Amino acid sequence: MKDLVADAQSRVATVPPEQAARGDGSAALVLDVREPSELETHGRVPGALHVPRGLVESRADVTAKTAEAQLTDLRDTGCVHVLCGSGARATLAADTLRAMGYQASVIEGGFEAWKAKGLPVET
Repeated sequence: MKDLVADAQSRVATVPPEQAARGDGSAALVLDVREPSELETHGRVPGALHVPRGLVESRADVTAKTAEAQLTDLRDTGCVHVLCGSGARATLAADTLRAMGYQASVIEGGFEAWKAKGLPVET
């Protein structure tokens, strides 16, 4: 996995949690790819779209019946800031989204960094 993540890191940008939280004036979405149990245990980012890592491709495919409009609507018009616990799954998901035509970045440090910066969290 380390090699896959390192390879993906060479292709995806990162964004500080504070920047992802405030947006940059354009259409943006925080995509949380953690598992449901992680959200229940640790909390969630208000307004984030939750799609577990294993379902990202099916939810991001504009031609799939399982497509998530909140995500696919941003394919050509906005940015998807991807979040996981610490960054590895988010990096893989952002790289996949990039290959699917999305502008995607990884939130540096993941959910742990989000919380450490004092950004909003729902329980």
